[in-house]
Amino acid sequence: ISDTTGKVLQHWTSDGQMFLYPTSVPLSDELTRRGYTEVVEKRVNPSWAPTPSMRKRNPEWPAFVPGGDPTNPLGTRALYLSWQYYRIHGTHDTRKIGRRSSNGCIGLYNEHIEEVFDRTPVGTKVKLI
Repeated sequence: ISDTTGKVLQHWTSDGQMFLYPTSVPLSDELTRRGYTEVVEKRVNPSWAPTPSMRKRNPEWPAFVPGGDPTNPLGTRALYLSWQYYRIHGTHDTRKIGRRSSNGCIGLYNEHIEEVFDRTPVGTKVKLI
């Protein structure tokens, strides 16, 4: 469960353990999706391209950032959700964690997304509240 108000990700493992991770959350309610989705893909060192709406709001942003680039907004790991353009991912910009700072995604410290990534199989249900 990702709580966009409390800025925290609650991760339950298959053996019943629960972990809490501080997150970044969307900048506004208009950018926030809530409800049920699931992990449909996992990527190590994902590449990033801004969505069409991001490019419109921020035309100065690069059209593409390769995986492994220290400026990549997706950090070292990304869990792709069934909602187009939505991810749970790491970030190199640690100032964003604990704040409304994303364009819709849920961001974690890179070391935290690496833990969540390793324990989360494709098909895992996700609830954003």
